[in-house]
Amino acid sequence: MPGPSSVSNGGSGDSAVARAGAVAGAAVADTAQLTEALHASESRFRAAFTDAGIGMALVDAEDRIIEANPALAAMLGHTVPELIRLHIHELLDVEDDPRQAYLELLHGDRDRLRLEKRLKHRRGHTVWTNITISLIRYADGRPQYTLAMVEDVSEARRLGDRLHYQAMHDPLTRLPNRSLFFDRLAGAFAEADQRIGLCYLDLDGFAAVNDTLGHHVGDELLVAVAERLEQRFSGRGHLVARMGGDEFAVLVPRSAGPDELKALAAELVELLAAPYDLGAQRVVATASVGVVERPIPGTNPGELVKDADATLNWVKSDGRDRWALYDPERIAHRTTRQVLATTMLPALERGEFVVEYQPLVELRGGPGQARLRGVEALVRWQHPEFGKLSPDRFITIAEETGAIVPLGRWVLETSCVQARDWLERFPEAELFMSVNLAARQFWDSDVVADVAEVLSETRLPSRLLQLELTESAVLGPAGRPLEALHALADMGVRIAIDDFGTGYSNLAYLSRLPVHVLKLDGGFVEGFQEGASREADEQIVSALVRLAHALGLTVTAEGVETELQADLLRATGCDSAQGWHFGRAMTAAAIEELLRGGAG
Repeated sequence: MPGPSSVSNGGSGDSAVARAGAVAGAAVADTAQLTEALHASESRFRAAFTDAGIGMALVDAEDRIIEANPALAAMLGHTVPELIRLHIHELLDVEDDPRQAYLELLHGDRDRLRLEKRLKHRRGHTVWTNITISLIRYADGRPQYTLAMVEDVSEARRLGDRLHYQAMHDPLTRLPNRSLFFDRLAGAFAEADQRIGLCYLDLDGFAAVNDTLGHHVGDELLVAVAERLEQRFSGRGHLVARMGGDEFAVLVPRSAGPDELKALAAELVELLAAPYDLGAQRVVATASVGVVERPIPGTNPGELVKDADATLNWVKSDGRDRWALYDPERIAHRTTRQVLATTMLPALERGEFVVEYQPLVELRGGPGQARLRGVEALVRWQHPEFGKLSPDRFITIAEETGAIVPLGRWVLETSCVQARDWLERFPEAELFMSVNLAARQFWDSDVVADVAEVLSETRLPSRLLQLELTESAVLGPAGRPLEALHALADMGVRIAIDDFGTGYSNLAYLSRLPVHVLKLDGGFVEGFQEGASREADEQIVSALVRLAHALGLTVTAEGVETELQADLLRATGCDSAQGWHFGRAMTAAAIEELLRGGAG
């Protein structure tokens, strides 16, 4: 019979076995649950992988597809089995930068990579995709394979392309617009060792087509012009663009030289001059073309277009239906005009203007006995950049901008102050001051009030002030200028008609105006030389002098350069003269020397 100890030992062994069995059962149960969980997880993954709306693929370390889902197969026009073991490079090309990132991912140096790629559809067309590639690792962290998720964005890309096309093309003519033109122009300038050419053109009288035939015909004309330009020039590697309105451009990115652009411009003018049959309408619309051709080094896109546009404007002003090549001297002149126009008033405030005086002499008496009777005030601009400028360089600009009003007032004040000074120091000379007035001064200011105020402030007798006006200013529309002339004459101021013979030359009309002096244009005096025509010129001047005297006017001849001209004028009875023979415009100090020594 077993003893207590044996009973006790046996009981203990059974308990250990029971516990071990329980542990083993639990382990089996856990394994079964883990296995079931893994199967469930794998099933869920496979279901998600298979049913996903975007393309998915598992790729091994050799870049071959080991699993692919139906969405990817449909996206590329394949079946799933056809994709298995396919090398990914058969579906896409990886550029250098993305390839480096992809290699980093394969080596485990990164976990994810995103890129936009074009995939190759089985039928040959491109499928635009966004691809996210994720690294799948072993439990120990080593790279195992990659999971690629592929989203088809072709429709969005096509929409973007359409929007981009619309943003870069003119909706009416379908030609490239300004934006695309400047993009291509910038690209052309990237080739620094090339020459470049540009023809900038617009249609002559296009506004008249719109106004008379209607805007729909104008649109049809623009479309027809665009078709001619594109058919003729686009195939040559040139860019044809509509710049807006009726303006077009033909860009030659790699010009062979000016001759190529000249020939192109002539071809443009001829091509666009042919009549257009627009439905029931036959329309003729010529074109003007501005041409620029130059090496790319030393210029930029903005200057090229600006100079082409400026050249086009010159063509329009010179007669239209023609072309012209850019002229740097002309653009320099235009630039100078712009500088002068914008700086004139500040220059007046800075004291950059001065007045010089040209002698006006009396012709009575014999040769060598001409007596100084007056001076003409001539304004000069001491420009800090361009040097001393004569009136012909800036007076027209002053009249166009309105700066002539304050400038003219300043010249009047300065001249009258000087005349008063001479009167006080040389009273016996009774020197009169002749000052030019522009027509705009009559319209934009109260000339009568200005003259009265200046005479009062300077205490200059009105008889010593002569105001010179051109024929066009006096003989233009009646009204304010005519009233002002009468008021000035009533004040005792003398009125002179400057450059007589270049305008209306209506002596009968002048006889009814408060005019005292005719200043014959220098062209009359030029003929007073040795030659067959001298006698005829003398007779013309003699007749004018006699007629002026009969009307109670005195006559001053301008542009006298020789003693012979002075003698012949004296023989005609001309009263006074001025010109280089008697003295150029000079400073006030030089006039004073003449007053001290006597002029002759």
